[in-house]
Amino acid sequence: MITQEAIEKRRAVKHFDPEHQMTNEEITKLLSLAVLSPTAFNIQNWRFVVVREPALRQEIRAAAWDQAQVTDASLFIILCADLKAWEKQPFRYWKNTAKEVQDFMLPAIDAYYRDKDQVQRDEAMRSCGIVAQTLMLAAKSSGYDSCPMDGFDFDKVAKIIKLPEDHVIAMFVAIGKGTKDAWPRPGQLPLEDVVISNHF
Repeated sequence: MITQEAIEKRRAVKHFDPEHQMTNEEITKLLSLAVLSPTAFNIQNWRFVVVREPALRQEIRAAAWDQAQVTDASLFIILCADLKAWEKQPFRYWKNTAKEVQDFMLPAIDAYYRDKDQVQRDEAMRSCGIVAQTLMLAAKSSGYDSCPMDGFDFDKVAKIIKLPEDHVIAMFVAIGKGTKDAWPRPGQLPLEDVVISNHF
């Protein structure tokens, strides 16, 4: 499937075949494509909690308004971000570049994020939004449906997955074989309502 078709056909599907199993190879392929998503300073701050244990999924479903996608999707990911990725061995993000690039980028990373909690959180959410869309388009291109989810108790889910203090949860992404089509698109705004030329 070409990219344009995947964009046009991707929808938030709510009903998945709970019997369908994705192969490890399929899951690895999707995640390998996802991590090609861009991040500022290449810090790759997303973290993918792939929940496989059925009992754990049931517990998370209870904290997610009993939404069936949590237990029925073939692949269920809690998309998190490490707020402190920028300071955890930042050399590894630029290890394949020339020394002069490293000498510029590593101090720039530190200056951009240090003591700026809101910047760190904003960056986490931007990165997770981008990687979530990459995951969903890759899934659609592979014949799977998906659903981005934020309808859950973030604090409860954080406790269930033992989220580290310096991490945040951005959203869930459920992927699998859809059993029921999404509703028709309920109303796309025309471009003239959302595209601004030069300034407001």
